[in-house]
Amino acid sequence: MRKTQAYYTKLLASFLLSSSLLLTQATAFAASPAVAVTATASTAAVQEDGAAQYKQFLNEKFDVSLSGKVTKGQFITAVADILGYKPSGKEVVFTDVQAGSELYSAAAALYEKGILSGPAIQGDQVLTSSVAVAIAVRAAGFKELAYTYPTAKVDKALAKLGVKSSVLGTKGAQETAAAVDTGLVTSSLYVGPKSAASEQLINTLLGKVLITKGLYKKYLGYTSDGDIYAKLNDAYKTSDIINAPKLQNVVNTALKQDLITGYNIKDSRFDANFIDSLSLVYGHSNFNHAIQLIGLLRSEGVNAKVQFEPKTSAFIFLAEWGTPGPNVVQIENGNYINYDKEYDLNFEFATVADKVKFQDIILKYAKKDKDGQEGLIISSWWQPLYYSQTELADYEIITNNFITDPDSPYTVNPFSLNENSAKVVAGFKAIDPSVVVTPTQFWVDKPFFRYLNGEAS
Repeated sequence: MRKTQAYYTKLLASFLLSSSLLLTQATAFAASPAVAVTATASTAAVQEDGAAQYKQFLNEKFDVSLSGKVTKGQFITAVADILGYKPSGKEVVFTDVQAGSELYSAAAALYEKGILSGPAIQGDQVLTSSVAVAIAVRAAGFKELAYTYPTAKVDKALAKLGVKSSVLGTKGAQETAAAVDTGLVTSSLYVGPKSAASEQLINTLLGKVLITKGLYKKYLGYTSDGDIYAKLNDAYKTSDIINAPKLQNVVNTALKQDLITGYNIKDSRFDANFIDSLSLVYGHSNFNHAIQLIGLLRSEGVNAKVQFEPKTSAFIFLAEWGTPGPNVVQIENGNYINYDKEYDLNFEFATVADKVKFQDIILKYAKKDKDGQEGLIISSWWQPLYYSQTELADYEIITNNFITDPDSPYTVNPFSLNENSAKVVAGFKAIDPSVVVTPTQFWVDKPFFRYLNGEAS
């Protein structure tokens, strides 16, 4: 049956592919600010994630969990794990750690990075606050900065901890002072240089190391921030059409073969890296909708971190529709591949309950059920698209046939019904046997799922 222009217009507006496929996914890199939930932005108190949030992140992202009496060796292993450091294979000799032992790989990797000095590692010793801070300062990349500190500057910083430099030695005092000034450690967590490092201090140091290395969460701010609308506007205005020729050669061929009817490209450098159990991604094409959605969440008392993740959608524009837009490529049959700038908003909620509440808000205020419907935010869709990497009640499971390029940050995210995934993957492989496709199941809202099954709303 011939598809009408209205069909394709609706297709574009919903990010959808055919009845079996959609291409999309989960952006501007930001620090990790947070604000308390408040009625007005003017009274919002700025805060950072704390030890509890760092602990959860370390556990979910790296399977790292340190509690009780933590040894220096355990901390060394954790630092190597979260930073992804591996030894080069060159010989590294320690006096108390043998090659092939459980600790050797991590110790050798940190030694090569200048984080450990050796020759003794003393991995079995209880981790003290001073040793944890010293390792964290070096791992965070502040070692050279620390060693510029003169005595007066050291003493001024250490006074905030109530510690004398003579207790720490010259370099230890410099490293601890730098940790204070750079925000790695605060007086509330530092109970004494020779005391066993607390769980809160350990998790905070590891979290702060991740932040300084750009490996923690990335987000514009909180929905309750006074400047969140300005930041969203800047992020949208500075985003543009994404070009990824290598990947597009594959998916454009799939378009021409009617294997898919559209796709989305994203840049992994804008990935929010949120905790899966607390996060959810919402996609749309109209920027005013994003602004109103933030206002809607605020009005409903939901505060969440928010990251803007730009993406580009592509779909077939039929020649019979007339003159296409500016961002098109004509194909052999006279039709066009049309490219549009779109976005995902990635939210991380304070609680799972708030994450669950998001759907109630969308279905009430951002889900179109009839023509001319009032009481909805601007440009609400018949089939809104939002999804979670963890299970939620009243959601359906579909598959992301995730395409990556090891030499590029760009990704293509083809969504399909689970039963159609094998066909989609096989089609991509037939076009390019070397293409890297990783099917991953996730949870999506029911209106979108119904559309994949060919239903209208």
